Amino acid sequence: MRIPILITLLATIVGLSACQTMTPEERRAADERQCLSYGFRRGTDGFATCLQRIDLDRRAESRAESAEMMNRMAWDLNGPYVYRDRWRYRH
Repeated sequence: MRIPILITLLATIVGLSACQTMTPEERRAADERQCLSYGFRRGTDGFATCLQRIDLDRRAESRAESAEMMNRMAWDLNGPYVYRDRWRYRH
């Protein structure tokens, strides 16, 4: 039972380490390039709003991935199992 949990945790750690290859400075520069490609100019309110929305989107995506991982882990811990040919739930 603990093996699926360990595999899930290891996969998550590997996945997160792959995402951390960008430094905060590199991420900011990439975000600025993205906003400039949309046509915003540095120093304007639109440019600041663009950067803010990119950051908020990144945070929302992170929260969604975290919630999904927690749901998978909860299912592994409390999911159904077969006991004498019947489905039972652990509580």
